[in-house]
Amino acid sequence: MKPLRIGLFTDTFLPDQNGIVTSVGLLSDELRKLGHHVDVVAPDFPEHVDTRGDVLRVSSLRYMFLPTYRLAWPTRKDFERKYDIVHTHTPLTLGLAGVRLARKWDVPHVATYHTHIEAYTHYVPGLTALQQATGVVTRAMSLLYGRAAAVITPTAGTLDVLQAMHVRNPVVIPTAIDPAVLLAAPPVENPWPEGRRRLLSVGRLAKEKRFDHVLDTVAALPDTHLVILGEGPEREHLEAHAARLGIADRVSFLGVRPWTQIGAYYRLAELFLFASDTETQGLVLQEAQLMGVPVVAVGARGTLSGVAHDRSGYLVTPGDVNALIASSSQVLGDPALWARLSAGAREFGGSTTPAGVALRVLDVYASALNLPREVTFPAEAGVSGHPRNTLAYDR
Repeated sequence: MKPLRIGLFTDTFLPDQNGIVTSVGLLSDELRKLGHHVDVVAPDFPEHVDTRGDVLRVSSLRYMFLPTYRLAWPTRKDFERKYDIVHTHTPLTLGLAGVRLARKWDVPHVATYHTHIEAYTHYVPGLTALQQATGVVTRAMSLLYGRAAAVITPTAGTLDVLQAMHVRNPVVIPTAIDPAVLLAAPPVENPWPEGRRRLLSVGRLAKEKRFDHVLDTVAALPDTHLVILGEGPEREHLEAHAARLGIADRVSFLGVRPWTQIGAYYRLAELFLFASDTETQGLVLQEAQLMGVPVVAVGARGTLSGVAHDRSGYLVTPGDVNALIASSSQVLGDPALWARLSAGAREFGGSTTPAGVALRVLDVYASALNLPREVTFPAEAGVSGHPRNTLAYDR
């Protein structure tokens, strides 16, 4: 098999920490292990020093509405090398640059639909009202994704969105996480006070993540203490909300923690709370379950397949804080139930491996490139419900 030259175009990457960063980094790692040349094309962060050898940085500007976010501003000199396939992971400036380059070079464009972008219009002033009135964002996304050779989505819960965009070839491939990093996390100082039940939530502190509902849930569980890992524009609002609820002393905002430490916090937690209803998958759910932490989450789109209801945790109706409270209380109040869900969480969370996901993505590339391939199905499965593929290409 001749190695492929692959460009992974993403508008978010290290030092950012989020699901897209995890997904792109692991995919690059696995593809390079298989002998392919991979560039992660990402915005430049002036103060960040890369330790990875696969990152191609593109000039960027600070985005005024999200001060911690860098908006790539690519120029012609940023793309002097050519790829056999362009794989975009975001629909912003670098994603659009990837689409243009694929057309210029006459190579396939594969896209991964990581983010339900219509739920994020509030980050551009006036765009939410414009989207509601005209559907402009949906139409723009249709132009981007509708012309791709293939569109990968992490869960079946987003297929209706892709169908509305007139996507021709959606492929469901779950995003993987690296269990080795989580399991190898060194011990950290326990942030939970002694005698309190240990609740954990992880994510970017933004409106669409609905951490306010998580705080409302904690307010009704008096023997609990919540630790939140993450940073974002809503932190000040959420701290004020916790104070209004009278639970400021029962919530610890720890900010962003290094990826190598995250596993230690999961290891200490008893229950993971998650209220976002805009996820395409929600990698933090998989992380928590892999570490044996039962989950109580909102069931919407990607999270519907991200938690095994009554096996690894519970899913509730979006916006139903009372259901979040009831399910959390049930899990914390029944040791036998907690033990059963913890065991189920470990099994369910570990069902998707980075190697299996990379092989399935490679299969999508081969199809887009019209490469002959052999697919065999060994006994072991690399991805839950999908045999692990072994591919051979003859170029």
